[in-house]
Amino acid sequence: MGKMPPIRILDLAGSPDAMGAAHGAAYADEIRAYKDARVDLVCGGMWSGGPISRADVLDIAESMLPAHEAFDADLHAEMCAMAGAAGITPAEAVVVGGFTDFVDTVRAVVGGTPPAAIVEDDCTAVIVPNNRAGDTGYFGQTWDMHDVATDHVLLLRIEPDDAPSAIVFTTTGCLGQIGMNDEGVCVGINNLSAMDGTRGVNWTSVVRAMLKTATAGEALEVLLDADLAGAHNFLIFDRHGDGHNVEAMPSVRPVTTLDDAPIVHTNHTLDPAATAVQAPRDPRQVENSIARLDIGRSLLAEGAIDEERIFDLTRDPEAICQVSTEPFHIESSGAAVMRPATGDFWACWGRPAENDYQHIPFASAD
Repeated sequence: MGKMPPIRILDLAGSPDAMGAAHGAAYADEIRAYKDARVDLVCGGMWSGGPISRADVLDIAESMLPAHEAFDADLHAEMCAMAGAAGITPAEAVVVGGFTDFVDTVRAVVGGTPPAAIVEDDCTAVIVPNNRAGDTGYFGQTWDMHDVATDHVLLLRIEPDDAPSAIVFTTTGCLGQIGMNDEGVCVGINNLSAMDGTRGVNWTSVVRAMLKTATAGEALEVLLDADLAGAHNFLIFDRHGDGHNVEAMPSVRPVTTLDDAPIVHTNHTLDPAATAVQAPRDPRQVENSIARLDIGRSLLAEGAIDEERIFDLTRDPEAICQVSTEPFHIESSGAAVMRPATGDFWACWGRPAENDYQHIPFASAD
């Protein structure tokens, strides 16, 4: 892949209905195409252990809508407005916007075992404490996905009527995946695979709800109270230097609180309670996740850390900056680095080793 153009930015403001409709209208064709690819992937049985009809896939997604509305009515309204403007159903929006959680739910509903050769959403994420970064710590991560996702990467700059403004790294048709609000709260993720999925709320809605808060502690409460559909590791950091790492499975959510050492996390569980409900993965992907964890820790082991050092970590050629290869076709589709104490947000579209980071201001700062 050659050098990519600057990351796309979509500015959204106003009510949930207005923001959702603007998102859906701006990328309607792209959202429909991305939805078709993800629904087909579930129907093929690659994630559920056997083929499943399109009607059954969408019935499961439909059954999750009440959990989304109960969790956050405004975000549910935004998702439904986006779906309507894009010409898809709310159930299809659940699939396209929260695929990796949705397949945990499908697996639990149909009782299937995931084939270990199919993997998506493999990310390397770090929280750097204030004492290692001149009293202004950082959050940073790659976002690694099947290579077909790279073209769908998008930044949302949102100014809701009744919530903090935020910059959100996401993909078309998805409420949000990684972000920072103007209160100085950062949220990021690594995908995990679970065997205890439920008909709950997708992680993407949870990320956006956490970005409505004013502190890492408040964001943590949102996560711990959520009726999660599937498994993700969440990383939370705020402008005060408070941070948490949560291996959030539907049934268990062990929390590690940031101390004087950086937190690095990849795509396997570290806490025994989370490991007990983790779905099996291909040994090659487990080895890759362990390698990225070890390299990330090594790259941050000593010395002062600034944004350039985190940019370099995301560009690591040995394991962290992934190249799409057989049989998994996983690549680093983008990356984000944030300094909440100063409100700085940097984003990269595509593989960081091949592309530049852009400094992204909040919409009101333009």
